[in-house]
Amino acid sequence: MQPIPITWPKLADALAERITDGRPPGPWWRVAVDGAPAARPADLADAVAAALPALGRPVLRVGAESFWRPASLRLEYGHEDVDAYYQLWLDTGALRREVLDPLGPGGSGRALPSLRDPGTDRSTRADYVELPPGGVLLLDGPLLLGQGLPFDLTVHLRLSPAALARRTPPQEQWTLPAYERYAREALPEEAADVLVRADDPRHPAWTG
Repeated sequence: MQPIPITWPKLADALAERITDGRPPGPWWRVAVDGAPAARPADLADAVAAALPALGRPVLRVGAESFWRPASLRLEYGHEDVDAYYQLWLDTGALRREVLDPLGPGGSGRALPSLRDPGTDRSTRADYVELPPGGVLLLDGPLLLGQGLPFDLTVHLRLSPAALARRTPPQEQWTLPAYERYAREALPEEAADVLVRADDPRHPAWTG
């Protein structure tokens, strides 16, 4: 499908309307906004989250980085190990246990908004949140697809290799091979329900 040009505000509104008008398999929507940090998936997730309450949908925002494993585990092979970044940094078990499964079919609706501060590597001591039925989880982060995580709607922000390299800070350039592997193995452009091309940050395009 040929991507259609759109603005970021209109994209956020369109995604919010799609969620509001649709029906998830369970009482809640579990939405993933997937993309490398250079694509700024958190900005889009925040914008969608801001649009949903006016449409009658309560929201829980979660950043995947708050469910990273402890530094002693994720940095076991060094601070710039590409394979560890790709496979080990995200604690998928904790994310499922504390967030995704409680908001899935038969879940309690009681979810943990964050587990660990990625800056301090300490527990955030966050309280559990009760998300009412009809509510929406908006999770943003990189490398979310292809890991068997249960989502009801997935959005992938796609950057070409050149754009990704250009917009990734020098101190994070070592992560680029992980995204090459991700594109090759997880096929996020095909796996996502919604594909957003974000090479030009001012002029995104999406598949609708």
